[in-house]
Amino acid sequence: MSLRFQRLIIIILSLIFIASAAYLILTNVKKNIVFFYTPSELINSQTVINEKVRIGGFIKKDSLKNIIDSNNYSFVITDNQNDILIEYTGILPDLFRENQGAVIEGILINDKKVLASKVFAKHDENYMPSSIKKQLKKTDYWKKDY
Repeated sequence: MSLRFQRLIIIILSLIFIASAAYLILTNVKKNIVFFYTPSELINSQTVINEKVRIGGFIKKDSLKNIIDSNNYSFVITDNQNDILIEYTGILPDLFRENQGAVIEGILINDKKVLASKVFAKHDENYMPSSIKKQLKKTDYWKKDY
């Protein structure tokens, strides 16, 4: 085997290795990217009942209901066009409140109802934990009104 032929084989094997690595990375990234539906997208999609879904939107005003002395909650997620009823058992995040954004992960029970397993509260870019806010005020570094 000549030196030129050996180099050609090394280059071809390297290209095959790089192409297969890129293919594996792209297919795994595609499977692991997590998106969420808005209520309108969920209602208009062909999503299968009893399938795991994520829904993002705002908690509708006056829709949050709690069963007394339990961690069972029901509320409505909206995108100002359509509404989805959410039922959740557990402790809600601290930032969770009406007219705030949230992402819900759970099982689709029917077209307009989801049994939630996880609730993620969203906040805006100006959010700052109170402990950090107090520390900034204490050090007299607090200049901007958040």
